[in-house]
Amino acid sequence: MTGELHTVAETAQILKVRESWLKTKASARLVPCTFVGKHLRFSDDDIAEIVRVGARQPVPRRRQSASSGA
Repeated sequence: MTGELHTVAETAQILKVRESWLKTKASARLVPCTFVGKHLRFSDDDIAEIVRVGARQPVPRRRQSASSGA
C-alpha cells in the first residue's frame, strides 16, 4: 500500500462518483478497499485499481462497404 488512506467522501470526490455508489460497491467487495476497524478507507493503490478496472478501450468503428448503398 502506498500513500495515505482516504475517507469515503474524499475518495468519492477524487473519483467524481456518489458516496453511496462507492459504499455499495465496497460493501459488496466489488472495488478494492481497506477497513481500519469498522472504518472504510481507500488507499492510493485502491483508487488507482478502481480507475484501472473501470477503464474501457475505444471500440473501432466498422467501415461501411462501398457496395452496401441502395
